[in-house]
Amino acid sequence: MRPFRAILMLLAGLLFGLQAHAAEPLETKKIEALIAHIAQLQGATFVRNGSDHTPAEAAEHLRMKWRRAGDRVKTADDFIRLCASKSYLSGKPYQIRFADGRVFDTGPYLRQQLLRQYLPAGSRR
Repeated sequence: MRPFRAILMLLAGLLFGLQAHAAEPLETKKIEALIAHIAQLQGATFVRNGSDHTPAEAAEHLRMKWRRAGDRVKTADDFIRLCASKSYLSGKPYQIRFADGRVFDTGPYLRQQLLRQYLPAGSRR
């Protein structure tokens, strides 16, 4: 009877895992869209720990942090909070400096982009 019970527990765990996994593709799509947005920002400079980086370098860095974060990142908001807002080492916020001189902290900027992409136009403030 014990092996049967173990098999049932394993199957229940797999089914639960599949259900919990159901929302993940949309969140992955959101994260990928945020990284693509960063990579395509023409003329922008990304400031990380006092050093300037290109959009492509910033996107590569964010992707690396996402990989290292593993299963701690379940949502796009987790990605922004854990990977895209600040340096793990120094705690300094990442920033985007646009060609026109405007500077934004990356976390709030990406949250705004997420709202623009995924909220219906009528519900935006």
